[in-house]
Amino acid sequence: MSDHSELGLRHFQALCGEALLSKKRIFERAAEVMGITLELQSEPIYRALLAREKLGSTAIGEGVAIPHCRISHLSEAAGCLVSLREPIDYGSTDGSEVDIIFVLLVPEEATQDHLNLLARLARVFSESETRAKVRSATSAAQLRDLFLIGAAP
Repeated sequence: MSDHSELGLRHFQALCGEALLSKKRIFERAAEVMGITLELQSEPIYRALLAREKLGSTAIGEGVAIPHCRISHLSEAAGCLVSLREPIDYGSTDGSEVDIIFVLLVPEEATQDHLNLLARLARVFSESETRAKVRSATSAAQLRDLFLIGAAP
């Protein structure tokens, strides 16, 4: 498996085996956790994620979605990897339900860096081995290790 530490996210959270039944619940939970970590209010994060998703599904296939948005007062990109206990309908173009969600927040002024990070995430999740390791993780610590140091769960 590739080393995923090249994502370069200093602010990274992981939620493992969450029982969340809709995109809205996923966005609420991720916004809550990221808001605390980043010392930002969660409501603007939640609203920005919802607004972006209304433009079109952020599902990329194979059970993975990468919801992303720009956030004012954010100085650098931040991520939250969420694995779900049960997959949900996410409006994927390939028809697959989603059980792996990587929420990405970027600074409002981010442009090319944002696109590069999205591309790197898409490459990481295109690897079947990575998806399998995320799905087999039993703790948030395993998910963090997988993405921050490339260690297998």
